[in-house]
Amino acid sequence: MEMEMEVKDELSVAMERLMAAAGVLEVAAEKLAGLEIAAVGSRELELEEKLRVAEATISALRAEGGRKTLPAGVSALLAKQGEGKNVDGSGVDAALVGLSMEQRIAVKAQLMRAGLIG
Repeated sequence: MEMEMEVKDELSVAMERLMAAAGVLEVAAEKLAGLEIAAVGSRELELEEKLRVAEATISALRAEGGRKTLPAGVSALLAKQGEGKNVDGSGVDAALVGLSMEQRIAVKAQLMRAGLIG
């Protein structure tokens, strides 16, 4: 009978430990779920912002009507250098300083295709 009581006590202690561990695991699972939701929400906000920027850029390009003119600084630089001559690369960089990196690359590519810069 005493052995039976010891086994019951050990089982009771083990059961309490298991229940405590289950509680800790439940709390940890809830925290992980909350972190995952926060990470997804943050990424979603980031993607929404990128979409807004892209839509604004598309709207601006449509408003320009596919304009093929050069920025004023580049036009002035080309006029100053004279037609048929290569343009100084540092002058082009200075003229393009107000543009985004993508726009600078596009303008330089057009100038290279036209043979105005090397």
